[in-house]
Amino acid sequence: MAMASARHILVNDKALAEKLKKRLDKGEDFALLAKKYSTCPSGKRGGDLGEFRKGQMVKAFDDVVFKKEVLKIHGPVKTQFGFHLIQTIYRN
Repeated sequence: MAMASARHILVNDKALAEKLKKRLDKGEDFALLAKKYSTCPSGKRGGDLGEFRKGQMVKAFDDVVFKKEVLKIHGPVKTQFGFHLIQTIYRN
């Protein structure tokens, strides 16, 4: 079974997600931005979601984590929870 570890920043507004993505692209610290802006409880841990199996997250989130480039920041990705900026740390 495929496993991965990822972190994310979840916000309610696409424009905010896009602004945060630009800040990340310029080298700002992912964990600090997650702690400040993320509406997900994982924000307190710098957005760290730990390790999970394929199929445990909603499809749009899973598609990024299990199909897109590792360590790159992807998004904004829209789900029923809001807009995510997602970074896959590793997968196997």
